[in-house]
Amino acid sequence: MASGNDPNSVEAQLAGLDLTNLYGSIDKYNVHGLNLTVPEDAQNIIKPWNEREDTSKFAESGVDDQVIIHVPFTQNVRLRSVLLKLAGRGELTPRRLRIYANRTNIVDFAEAEEITPQLNIRLLEGETAVHEYQLRAASFANVHSVSLFFSDSVGGDTLRLYYIGFRGDSRSQRKEGTEKLEIPAANSADARLIDRLQEKSGAQQTTAR
Repeated sequence: MASGNDPNSVEAQLAGLDLTNLYGSIDKYNVHGLNLTVPEDAQNIIKPWNEREDTSKFAESGVDDQVIIHVPFTQNVRLRSVLLKLAGRGELTPRRLRIYANRTNIVDFAEAEEITPQLNIRLLEGETAVHEYQLRAASFANVHSVSLFFSDSVGGDTLRLYYIGFRGDSRSQRKEGTEKLEIPAANSADARLIDRLQEKSGAQQTTAR
């Protein structure tokens, strides 16, 4: 019987999994931003979960305190939440976020202002760690891209973003999760027992009328 402290136990392996993190479904090399001091920095804030608290890479706004980050996915996904690490307690922290789903044609801020977003929220101020904002499942049930419009920084001039992530699910993740939950026979004796039971069951089904 496996010990509760066994790192190879099913419980231990499942505890280390986050099957809802959508980092692997993001088309990272096609992530782009508007009004960034360095346009390529939009990709730098799309990080794996274990790098979420890293502050060496960030994206900062250019001429004012408005930024749009466009994030496409490699397949349609269902979004349940957005994960953000912002500038925390400083003047670079944005206070407003609007999210537009499946609109790849947001090309400037004037157009974004005219479109009704799927989500329009006030962001927490003073939060230095990654914070999870829940989304309405019905509004983000079948998404191939999202545009995140950050604005209204505390200082009013510039804003900074450290991390953007998403939780939800996709077809490939659901399949992967099912495969990880399949538990193999503990040893060869168990495997032989399972084989004998399957053979017996098959013989019964063959002869049944």
